Amino acid sequence: MELNENADIDTSQVEDRRGSGGGGGGGLGGLPIGGGGLVGIIITIVVALVGGYFGINSMGGGSGASTGDNTNIDQKCDAADALDQLDCRNTLYVNSIQNYWKSAAPENFNVDYQPAKTVIFEQRVSTACGAADSGVGPFYCPGDNNVYIDLSFYQVLAKQLGASGEFAQPYVLAHEYGHHIQDITGTEAKMRQAQSGASNAEKNALSVKLELQADCYAGAWAKSASTTTDKDGVQIFKSLTVQDIQEGIQAAGQIGDDTLQKRSGNPVNPEEFTHGTSAQRQEWFSKGYNGSPKSCAQTF
Repeated sequence: MELNENADIDTSQVEDRRGSGGGGGGGLGGLPIGGGGLVGIIITIVVALVGGYFGINSMGGGSGASTGDNTNIDQKCDAADALDQLDCRNTLYVNSIQNYWKSAAPENFNVDYQPAKTVIFEQRVSTACGAADSGVGPFYCPGDNNVYIDLSFYQVLAKQLGASGEFAQPYVLAHEYGHHIQDITGTEAKMRQAQSGASNAEKNALSVKLELQADCYAGAWAKSASTTTDKDGVQIFKSLTVQDIQEGIQAAGQIGDDTLQKRSGNPVNPEEFTHGTSAQRQEWFSKGYNGSPKSCAQTF
């Protein structure tokens, strides 16, 4: 995978809250990423994957979100070495994902795409869905239509879970933007309605369907990623290979519920699955990659 150094990095699509302190009491207190050894890391990631969408509403009532300051990231991403910076590369991934959905959403679902910012934070953040810390992992908040990520998550993904390929990073973001598509198309609301009055096992099964669809949407973006452009029509990716796509599929496999349960030393319990097995996540990413967003249909 090679990003185009001539592509404009549109930092207006992200909000940099690093150093803002996050704030906000209550909420879901996940374990800090990097603490507690391997078992602690795995427990953190289990929490993180739940926080990726399904668990975010358990963080408590919404609290006032702090505002970011993009001064530093604006300067970094306008410099000659911008693509050497993790946050700038991820901003360009966000640009690519949103460029794709700008046309794919109306073409496939007859809805206008509504841009969503990615909020980059460290340690703790306040959102319309409540307060969260880094242990929650990347997540999408339907209350404010933002994607949230502490970029240190990628260290855990690579060093502890074996998803070290660079394409694992845009896969994570594309999955979260898949939740944004579910929000603007009404799928998320249908799933929540279906969960009403259901047993815990039934609620989890519905969550799995939602998460697999988000993986499928990530695959659909990956199929067209090499054609996405910046606001001036310059291609964002100079090259995107079969090996890159395999890295995305590998990342999906490394964070399946069954794989994480095994790594944490717990028995595999399908009733506790919230995101799907490794095989399912890989299958649904591939379904989107080999098809289109319409291939990702689920019934709720």
